[in-house]
Amino acid sequence: MSADLVPGSLLIVVGVDAGGAEVARLALRHGADPTLLLAGQGWQVLRARDVIRHPVERQVLTMTFVVEPSRAAPPPGQLSRDSQIGEVDQVRAGVRTPFRHQRVAAYALVTSSRGLLMTQFSDRTGVQGQWGLPGGGLEAEEAPERAVMREVWEESGQVVEVGELALVETSHWVGHSPAGRLEDFHAVRVVYRAVCPLPTDPVVHDVDGTTEAAAWWLPADLGLLALTSSWRSTLSAVVTAPEEADGPDHRHHHTDADDRPRPQP
Repeated sequence: MSADLVPGSLLIVVGVDAGGAEVARLALRHGADPTLLLAGQGWQVLRARDVIRHPVERQVLTMTFVVEPSRAAPPPGQLSRDSQIGEVDQVRAGVRTPFRHQRVAAYALVTSSRGLLMTQFSDRTGVQGQWGLPGGGLEAEEAPERAVMREVWEESGQVVEVGELALVETSHWVGHSPAGRLEDFHAVRVVYRAVCPLPTDPVVHDVDGTTEAAAWWLPADLGLLALTSSWRSTLSAVVTAPEEADGPDHRHHHTDADDRPRPQP
């Protein structure tokens, strides 16, 4: 393990075969991507299976992926992926040392009879007025499913039932956060599917937080929303028919201002 990990969390990547037998176990260090780590061991990710908080060692978070033998080796030097590296030359020249931070956050694709739940970012982010899925950072020793339920309530007032894990994606960048601090930032997004049995008019309970508004949208109308580029890519991956979701986990690795560190409530 490494002190590079989020304080209070040790992230473990596990690969299992179609029968559920473990074939790989690795630590997810700062800047690394689970899919690329497993590829480096000769495994192709088919889908994300679950993300579990250890029942006793609560600081340990294990991400399990269903894998199969890979037909191609990963490109050299690609076990971590820098989606967006800003001011990197200045950093390498020793002009400034960025603050290293890894943030694990859980989100949900929430559906109901009223449509799909979306949240709008506030001026406390770098993407004010744009939209994404409800969710946010895990609290110390918090299970991802509990974090999703808590965040959805805080951001929209909706009570949801968390379902299957849709995907895990990462991004890594060096640059300035919305607060102005130079950071080497590693975002780990855990995205679930969820259902809201009794949808109501959304109400943002987390006043003065990172969410300005929340609303139900029909899937056909999502094209009208000013989605961040990363959430647009994520939605294209998770808003699929069930038979499409069973295929290989072709995830996109984008970073956006909504992934960057923000003041937490």
